[in-house]
Amino acid sequence: MKKGLIGKKIGMTQVFDESGKVIPVTVVELGPCVVVQKKTAENDGYEAVQLGFGDVKVKAVNKPMTGHFKKADVAPKKVLREFRLEDTASLNVGDILKADVFAAGDKVDVVGTSKGKGTAGAIKRWNFSRLKESHGTGPVARHAGSLGACSDPSRVYKGKKLAGHLGAERVTIQNLDVVKVDAENNLIAIKGAIPGPKKGIVMVVNSVKKS
Repeated sequence: MKKGLIGKKIGMTQVFDESGKVIPVTVVELGPCVVVQKKTAENDGYEAVQLGFGDVKVKAVNKPMTGHFKKADVAPKKVLREFRLEDTASLNVGDILKADVFAAGDKVDVVGTSKGKGTAGAIKRWNFSRLKESHGTGPVARHAGSLGACSDPSRVYKGKKLAGHLGAERVTIQNLDVVKVDAENNLIAIKGAIPGPKKGIVMVVNSVKKS
């Protein structure tokens, strides 16, 4: 991982390129992120930095985390994430990273938590086909159907696609384009949609599959 920051999803809008083409974008408030802890190869076996994002009241932080922030001499942060950055060695505890680490044209991966949709049936959750709704089908048009064989193996295999909880899980969208960066306001416009609801916390890192 070369570059990465924590941000908050603001919402979707659209921008126009030089030729007048409409580009749908998601606006993310990216940073400022403060270095709360620095991992070193001598002490931890690898090099990384722990970044904090979003202010939180002191009374909302428990005692262990209060000591963690006090040791770093930084204000309590709402979200902590660890990144293995390219310039880890040059960073120190207390340094501030902002949205200008990315530039227009960069390829990024966005990690977030998808919207929770509660308990969903097999059609909505796994895109099963429904049955015909006429000629004696009965009230089972949206049921999952047969779950397995008969006397052998006399059970349903583990991992069978069934109805259940949908969403509210970690999702990564890869190879998205950075369309615009507003360094002054720590805003970044990313082409397309990203996981999660408005005000959802996301991580933006440079793409692992494209340079």
